[in-house]
Amino acid sequence: MKNCIIRSIKKEDNQEVAQLIRSVFDEMEIPKVGTAYEDPYLDLMFEEYNKPQSVYFVVENEGKILGCAGIAPLENGDPGICELQKMYFLPETRGLGIGSEMMQKCLEQAKDFGFEKCYIETMPFMHAAQKLYKKSGFEYLDAPLGNTGHSSCPVWMLKNL
Repeated sequence: MKNCIIRSIKKEDNQEVAQLIRSVFDEMEIPKVGTAYEDPYLDLMFEEYNKPQSVYFVVENEGKILGCAGIAPLENGDPGICELQKMYFLPETRGLGIGSEMMQKCLEQAKDFGFEKCYIETMPFMHAAQKLYKKSGFEYLDAPLGNTGHSSCPVWMLKNL
């Protein structure tokens, strides 16, 4: 994994990114209803993140996409809050520090966009992800922010940037 690069998504990455996200949902048995799996733009990630204050990154190694994550304004929320979105990695990349690098890149970009806080939603059984979020400075919330449409994600976290 020493040749990994983190770069912005390209239009030609759309299919591979959608396939990666769906494979992680299947592997972890994440509910498909009320989650990112149902998002209508899952097959059009380049287009979805080609908007103001939005960016989507992929981790690539020797031409293969191994992970992804993005930043965008929080849907129907405070304009000073962004959301860390669709952060998923293939099993072979987990535990290698790549998620921490991706997190740092996303949070730096959020600051550059002028956001004051970063929000994330996740699943209760995604312990490794929550550990990374806590390590990165996210704290648990008692209720969701904004209206992301992800009603099946009952864990909410926020970080001051």
